[in-house]
Amino acid sequence: MKKASTEKRLFAYAFQFKRGIIIGIICLIIATTLELAGPLIAKQVIDEHILGIEGAWHEVTNEDKNTVNYDGKQLKRADRLTDGEQTLGAHTVLQVGKSYYFVDEKVPLQGKRTIEDGTLQIKSADGTERFQAEKMKMSEIYSFFKPEQRAIFFLLGLYMVLLVIAGFFQFYQTFLLQKSSNQIVQKMRNDIFAHTQRIPITYFVDQPAGKIVARITNDTEAIRDLYERVLSIVLTSAIYMAGIFVALFILDAKLALICLLVIPLIIGWMKVYKFFGTKYNKVIRSTVSEINGNINEAIQGMPIIQAFRREAKTKEEFEVLNERHFTFQRKLVKLSALTSYNLVTVFRNLAFVAFIWYFGSSSLELSSVISIGMLYAIVDYLTRLFEPVTDIVNQLPLIEQARVAGSRVFELMDRDGEAVENEEINKYRGNIKFDHVSFAYNDEDYVLNDISFEVKAGQTAAFAGHTGSGKSSIMNLLFRFYDPQKGSITIDGYPTEEWSRQQVRSHMGIVLQDPFLFSGTIVSNVTMNDPSIDRERAIQALKAVGADRFIEKLPNKYDEKVTEGGSTFSLGERQLISFARALAFDPAILILDEATANIDTETEAIIQRALEVLKKGRTTLVIAHRLSTIQQADVIFVLEHGTIKERGNHVQLLEEKGMYYQMYQMQQGKAQRAV
Repeated sequence: MKKASTEKRLFAYAFQFKRGIIIGIICLIIATTLELAGPLIAKQVIDEHILGIEGAWHEVTNEDKNTVNYDGKQLKRADRLTDGEQTLGAHTVLQVGKSYYFVDEKVPLQGKRTIEDGTLQIKSADGTERFQAEKMKMSEIYSFFKPEQRAIFFLLGLYMVLLVIAGFFQFYQTFLLQKSSNQIVQKMRNDIFAHTQRIPITYFVDQPAGKIVARITNDTEAIRDLYERVLSIVLTSAIYMAGIFVALFILDAKLALICLLVIPLIIGWMKVYKFFGTKYNKVIRSTVSEINGNINEAIQGMPIIQAFRREAKTKEEFEVLNERHFTFQRKLVKLSALTSYNLVTVFRNLAFVAFIWYFGSSSLELSSVISIGMLYAIVDYLTRLFEPVTDIVNQLPLIEQARVAGSRVFELMDRDGEAVENEEINKYRGNIKFDHVSFAYNDEDYVLNDISFEVKAGQTAAFAGHTGSGKSSIMNLLFRFYDPQKGSITIDGYPTEEWSRQQVRSHMGIVLQDPFLFSGTIVSNVTMNDPSIDRERAIQALKAVGADRFIEKLPNKYDEKVTEGGSTFSLGERQLISFARALAFDPAILILDEATANIDTETEAIIQRALEVLKKGRTTLVIAHRLSTIQQADVIFVLEHGTIKERGNHVQLLEEKGMYYQMYQMQQGKAQRAV
């Protein structure tokens, strides 16, 4: 089935937290509406109140809050008259230049005005008219403004209140949208980390750890930026632009239609950026993963690098990756420089050219006029229009980077995984049977060929053979890290494939050749933070395997800090802690993968005593190079090239004088020469 696009899948993740996002968007719309009311209020203040004194005034008989006393007359603005109010005559107040003039009759307000020797001349499309005008003093002008002060203060106060309310909604929209962003990425990280535990182990064999870490951390962090930017900046900008266009349509529909050309320009711009940005970001994100893998490998292998004087070669390999990252990052910077603030500036200047042309050409007609308040409001909205455009454009690099990161994350999540099923099963006794099992890691080159054997519950079985004979592959199959291509594996008569991988392993324990300890304490490394294993049980397990001999000498004893990998402890000490870990979990089947291969002879005696405690009452499978460590095994299987060549106990195999005998003699000879 065809997978949905990255954008749709990112949207689907966001949709899971739609409640917070929707409430945040509602808060955003309210905040934007309240904030964009500013220019409209300013237009009202300028046109209706500050410049509103210019126009027709009527003499009235009754005095109220809207009347002005001038030259012994009670005057009221024409638009302030009430229905049926009696008037005694019409007058006009006009501004010419910086001065105001009073005319004792009603005169036209449109047209070009000039004043000369007390005569007002108004030139319009209908002709030129002349009127006697009286220049007003500053104190007289002030009296005409006085009735408007209350309305001006009210509107300014209203705007301040709206800004405070808008600030409240702005806070909540930012908080809710960013909270939702973090919730989305938190869920995504949990999902991808959980999915890595469902992916078959074959995937991790071919993938450097640093690459997988980069997808879970770096790529999801880039996606977090996407959600934060899209939900808080791009979404805000889009709604802000929509509000501005609504306001522009209210003021002048024709100009608003011209400004709508910005939308296809932005869309085309984003498509161009997406085309080139995707190519560059894919290389950049892939290179970042490789750099992480390279650094991770270099840190883990630093002792070998320094021992073999490979510092220069390692640095050279890193510089190749770093140079590639730098090259494509530079290309991305060039792309951003070409399609960022500079281009927005060009668009803004073109918009203002269109604005000047639109109103400039109109002004050539004597019959047309635009108020100062209208001019102010339109210029303010045009200025504001390009702020969100700039914000959107500035986010394009992050958006494209996150989109590519998202495709990488979903690529990992699309890998076939298996459900993690931890439902409890009854503890099995530990009867193991391999029935004509054949297995290949790559479905072609078989490392096990027609293997059949049986181990009874409570027995100790050992597997011997040269490197590559298939010993570890048998353990991988039993642990269900892999499944065989042919044959079947049963425990107590139940095929392992009928249980989930987790259920199969629930009653198994393993001790590796090089045991791994996790950051924490000695006790936490035994309990593995499993609530079913308490502190006392962990300490008893440590004492049972003899680890208390060195632990009691430590400053913090059982609470001694353990660094990653347990590098502050010797190999023997780490091995004893891992034995205690296996003992505390009380497995029915215990696998010892060359647990004594790297232990010195003196420590081996302690380890062997611990092993006897560990093997008691459970089925034990041992992989060993040292044949001296498996002489007490109930049955020994000798492997060669993926087949079982010999089987029997130590004495029987020596009597056969076959492969086991030769291997034993070889090791005995080496031991004697060493002595």
